[in-house]
Amino acid sequence: MSATTPAAAPVPAKSKKLIVIGAVLVLLVLVGAGAAWFLASRSHAEEDDGSAPERKEAVKVVPTFLPMENMVVNLADPGGDRFAQIGITLEVADAKTAEQIKQYLPSIRSGILLLTSQRTSEELLQREGKEKLASDILREVSRPLGYPVSSAKPRREVQDDDVEEPAPRRKVEKNPVQRVLFSSFIIQ
Repeated sequence: MSATTPAAAPVPAKSKKLIVIGAVLVLLVLVGAGAAWFLASRSHAEEDDGSAPERKEAVKVVPTFLPMENMVVNLADPGGDRFAQIGITLEVADAKTAEQIKQYLPSIRSGILLLTSQRTSEELLQREGKEKLASDILREVSRPLGYPVSSAKPRREVQDDDVEEPAPRRKVEKNPVQRVLFSSFIIQ
């Protein structure tokens, strides 16, 4: 008995094209999946290494606003008949800072009243005068918390027999009192 195998039927040309197209598609899918995996793993590695600080710094903390009661202040105009009613809101870094400020509020309010009473109505009607007052108030609010706000102080002259020692440098922390905002400003 001889075993005869049926002759292999010729594969039509149309089937060969389909097989080649299918193989190319599978190959493209595999290459695409590999590239996607490579890029995804690479971006995760950058985040873990911290070499992508732009994205991490993009997270912004929402500030806390601490409104203060309105204050009425006599101004330093000649005759003393002008006064200002000022509403102030402090922009601080967090609720903890707001609580610290509330503990010092009586002395802060007193300092603000003293600062404002030294101004004239003409000075406070100008934008520059209001901005100067805001920066002075920022310094006044920051002082009890232990955060000095830089001010331009003239240096004393050094004489020949004086020995000037460099001031010790210490790490300056960022002031948690960020801005002084005026919620109302009326001058009469």
